[in-house]
Amino acid sequence: MSSPGWLIGCKRRTGNWREAVIGQGSHRKIAALGSLCALALAGTPSPAWADAGGVGFWFPGAFGSLAAAPGVPGWAYTTIYVHEQESAGGGKNFVVSGRPVGSVVAGLNARADVVAEAFTYTSATPVLGGQAAFTVVAGPGNVNAGISATLTGPLGNTISGSASDNRTTITDLIYQGTLKWNQGVHNEMVYFSGNILSGTYDPNRLANLSLGFVAYDAGVGYTYLDPKTGHEFSVVGGLTYSLMNPDLQYQNGIDFHVDWGASQFIGKNVHVGLVGYYYQQLTGDSGPGAKLGPFKGQTVGLGPQIGFIFPISKEYQGYLNLKGYRDLEVQNRPQGWTAWLTFAISPATPEPVSAKPIARKY
Repeated sequence: MSSPGWLIGCKRRTGNWREAVIGQGSHRKIAALGSLCALALAGTPSPAWADAGGVGFWFPGAFGSLAAAPGVPGWAYTTIYVHEQESAGGGKNFVVSGRPVGSVVAGLNARADVVAEAFTYTSATPVLGGQAAFTVVAGPGNVNAGISATLTGPLGNTISGSASDNRTTITDLIYQGTLKWNQGVHNEMVYFSGNILSGTYDPNRLANLSLGFVAYDAGVGYTYLDPKTGHEFSVVGGLTYSLMNPDLQYQNGIDFHVDWGASQFIGKNVHVGLVGYYYQQLTGDSGPGAKLGPFKGQTVGLGPQIGFIFPISKEYQGYLNLKGYRDLEVQNRPQGWTAWLTFAISPATPEPVSAKPIARKY
C-alpha cells in the first residue's frame, strides 16, 4: 500500500482542528504510496498471482482511504511491511516458473513477507490546475512457494510429485506519477504506474519477487472528505497491460481493478473503517506458454483498517496504519489473506497564518 496535507489553494477554516487532522491523514496516502508499495509485492511467488496463471502486476488493495486527497509539497518517506498467505487445492491449475516452459501444476501454497521502501516528491508548482507527485518503491522480501500433484510439460508428458522453494530477494522498482485536484470536499486523481525489472527474476526458481516482465497501469480516483464530520470515502479504478514474459513465453491479459476505502475520524489523530477491492481479468492470457487457455482470474476482498497520525517535529508528521484483506470469492486465483503495516513520514500541514492587527497612526 496503499499521506499528508491539504491541497495547495485548498480552503481552510482557522481553528477547525478536524480539517488540519484530516488533511494530515491524506499525506499518509502519499500513498498511493502505501498502495504502491504493495505493487512492489506484485512480484510475490509466481504461483501466487492467478490472473495470468502466473504473476500479475497489480496488487489488489494497493489503493485505499484518502487515495485522491492532495498532500503537502515536499519529500515524504514510507515503509510498508506486507504479509501474504495464499493457497489453492489440488484441483486448481496454474502455470509457474521453475518448471519447463508451459508447465502446469495442480495445487500450491505460497507465503510472502516484503518490506517496501517508498520515496515521494510532491510538487508545489501546479500542473494543469492540480498537484503533481512522483513515487518510487522497491524493497527486500522473503518468498516461500510450494507446488504438488501433477506437472504437465510442453510435450504433454505428466509427472506426479512436489517441489518447493524459499528465497530472499528484492522486488522490481515500481514507479508512479499522480495528478490530483481539490474542490471542497471533492478530490479527483489520475495516475500512471509501471515497473523497471530488478534483474533478480530467475525462471528456474519457484520463488521470485521480480515479475520477469514489464507492465503498465493507469486509472482514475475520487475521494470524498468532509473536514467538519470526519467522513471519508475513496475509490480508484484502473487497467493493467502486461508485456510478454520471455522466459515463460506467457503474456497476461488486460486486468481491471477497483480499490476502495471508507473511514471515520473519531478524534484528532485516529480514524477507523473498511477497505476492499474487486479484481477482474478482461482479456485472456496468451502466448506459447499459456497452456491453460484464457485463464481469466477474478477476486473480491474486504477487511478492516485503523490509522494513527502523530507529530514528529514542527515540519514533519508521522502516520501509522494497519489494514487487512480476506479474499471472499476467487476464480482462477489462489485464496488467502493479506496484512499491511504502514509507517510514513511526511511534511506537516502548515499552521494557519493569523492576520496581524492593523496599527493606526494618528
